[in-house]
Amino acid sequence: MSLSTLGKNTSAVEITHISAHGVWLLSHGKELFMAYVDFPWFKDQPVGAILNIEEQSPGHFYWPDMDVDLTEEMIEHPERFPLKAKV
Repeated sequence: MSLSTLGKNTSAVEITHISAHGVWLLSHGKELFMAYVDFPWFKDQPVGAILNIEEQSPGHFYWPDMDVDLTEEMIEHPERFPLKAKV
Protein backbone atom coordinates (compact mmCIF):
# COMPACT_ATOMS: atom_id res chain seq x y z
CA MET A 1 0.00 0.00 0.00
CA SER A 2 1.31 3.42 -0.92
CA LEU A 3 0.28 6.64 0.76
CA SER A 4 0.43 9.77 -1.31
CA THR A 5 -0.89 13.27 -0.92
CA LEU A 6 -3.74 14.21 -3.18
CA GLY A 7 -3.88 17.80 -4.35
CA LYS A 8 -1.83 20.58 -2.86
CA ASN A 9 -1.59 21.63 0.77
CA THR A 10 -3.94 24.56 1.31
CA SER A 11 -3.15 24.96 5.03
CA ALA A 12 0.25 26.62 4.88
CA VAL A 13 -0.65 28.69 7.94
CA GLU A 14 -2.82 27.97 10.97
CA ILE A 15 -3.32 28.99 14.58
CA THR A 16 -2.36 25.99 16.71
CA HIS A 17 -2.96 27.29 20.24
CA ILE A 18 -4.48 30.24 22.08
CA SER A 19 -3.61 30.65 25.76
CA ALA A 20 -3.71 33.22 28.55
CA HIS A 21 -0.22 34.32 27.42
CA GLY A 22 -0.54 34.54 23.66
CA VAL A 23 -1.16 32.86 20.33
CA TRP A 24 0.85 30.19 18.51
CA LEU A 25 0.91 30.25 14.73
CA LEU A 26 2.26 27.43 12.53
CA SER A 27 3.56 28.49 9.14
CA HIS A 28 5.30 26.13 6.72
CA GLY A 29 6.46 23.86 9.56
CA LYS A 30 7.71 26.75 11.72
CA GLU A 31 5.97 27.64 14.98
CA LEU A 32 5.78 31.32 15.93
CA PHE A 33 4.57 32.72 19.28
CA MET A 34 2.80 36.05 19.62
CA ALA A 35 2.75 37.13 23.28
CA TYR A 36 -0.07 39.49 24.22
CA VAL A 37 2.54 41.81 25.72
CA ASP A 38 3.96 42.37 22.21
CA PHE A 39 0.72 41.86 20.24
CA PRO A 40 -2.01 43.26 22.51
CA TRP A 41 -4.71 43.49 19.84
CA PHE A 42 -5.12 39.66 19.97
CA LYS A 43 -5.83 39.52 23.72
CA ASP A 44 -9.56 40.22 23.89
CA GLN A 45 -10.60 39.01 20.44
CA PRO A 46 -13.06 36.19 19.83
CA VAL A 47 -11.44 32.88 18.92
CA GLY A 48 -13.06 32.95 15.48
CA ALA A 49 -11.38 36.26 14.63
CA ILE A 50 -7.95 34.91 15.65
CA LEU A 51 -8.43 31.68 13.70
CA ASN A 52 -9.43 33.60 10.56
CA ILE A 53 -5.92 34.12 9.20
CA GLU A 54 -4.74 34.52 5.62
CA GLU A 55 -1.21 34.33 4.29
CA GLN A 56 -1.07 37.17 1.75
CA SER A 57 2.39 36.14 0.58
CA PRO A 58 5.05 33.90 2.14
CA GLY A 59 5.65 35.16 5.69
CA HIS A 60 2.99 37.91 5.49
CA PHE A 61 -0.11 37.23 7.59
CA TYR A 62 -3.43 39.06 7.69
CA TRP A 63 -6.39 38.77 10.08
CA PRO A 64 -9.30 40.35 8.16
CA ASP A 65 -11.73 40.37 11.12
CA MET A 66 -9.27 42.49 13.13
CA ASP A 67 -7.56 44.31 10.23
CA VAL A 68 -4.17 43.19 11.60
CA ASP A 69 -1.28 42.52 9.28
CA LEU A 70 2.05 41.10 10.46
CA THR A 71 5.14 39.60 8.91
CA GLU A 72 7.15 36.66 10.18
CA GLU A 73 10.00 39.06 11.02
CA MET A 74 7.67 41.21 13.16
CA ILE A 75 6.52 38.13 15.06
CA GLU A 76 10.02 36.74 15.56
CA HIS A 77 11.57 40.11 16.51
CA PRO A 78 8.90 42.40 18.01
CA GLU A 79 11.64 44.51 19.64
CA ARG A 80 12.62 45.77 16.17
CA PHE A 81 9.12 47.20 15.68
CA PRO A 82 8.43 49.31 18.77
CA LEU A 83 5.35 51.11 17.45
CA LYS A 84 2.19 49.35 18.51
CA ALA A 85 -1.41 49.89 17.55
CA LYS A 86 -3.61 51.23 20.30
CA VAL A 87 -6.10 48.72 21.63
